[in-house]
Amino acid sequence: MRQIVLDTETTGLSADAGDRIIEIGCVELINRKLTGRTFHYYLNPERESHEDALKVHGISNEFLLDKPKFIEVSDEFLGFIKDAELIIHNAAFDVGFLNKELQNCGSLPLQNHVVKILDTLAMAKEIYPGKRNSLDALCDRLGVNNSARTMHGALLDAELLADVYICLTRGQNALMIDASESLDASGNVVKVDVSNFILPIVLPNDQEVLAHEQVLLDIDKASGGKTIWRNIAV
Repeated sequence: MRQIVLDTETTGLSADAGDRIIEIGCVELINRKLTGRTFHYYLNPERESHEDALKVHGISNEFLLDKPKFIEVSDEFLGFIKDAELIIHNAAFDVGFLNKELQNCGSLPLQNHVVKILDTLAMAKEIYPGKRNSLDALCDRLGVNNSARTMHGALLDAELLADVYICLTRGQNALMIDASESLDASGNVVKVDVSNFILPIVLPNDQEVLAHEQVLLDIDKASGGKTIWRNIAV
């Protein structure tokens, strides 16, 4: 399976109000592993960034003056993401900007060029409801090293998001000893029939039973005798 992890930086928050993309960063995953292939450009947005946006990404207006315009790299970009699954954090934001840029180029919307768009922010909200689910918060929670992220940058953020995505979805592959051994030559998952597997029942020994009983007694004591499992008929 081919996936592209994508991030953008922009001049502001509203594509409809005329804000533009100033940086695109993409990294490629095949079968959940980074391949080393990337797509990365700084872009001349033909307008200045808002002051608040500058504080986020730190990319000066002067730096972007000699950079290519989006239309000049659009074919290369579409070729890189073609027929892949896109992984984006807060996808609605990036997709809105990319669709506006593609519209200005006379191209079809992003959804017409890819297989699927997956929003890791929506995924994280389901897994961690009520918690902060920014990229930095997820890096901290999942043990992804983001010490190099002093400012927002599209390529660095895409690389971090790739690690975050793999951590978020690791449970889906937990029963595979080695994912590379569970794929055929075309990258398709090989299904294994487990209907005939017989799982042995391993009973605890006397020492383990006593240790378990002691844990239950400790919990009962710590709760002031409020545990209820001993009153439930088995």
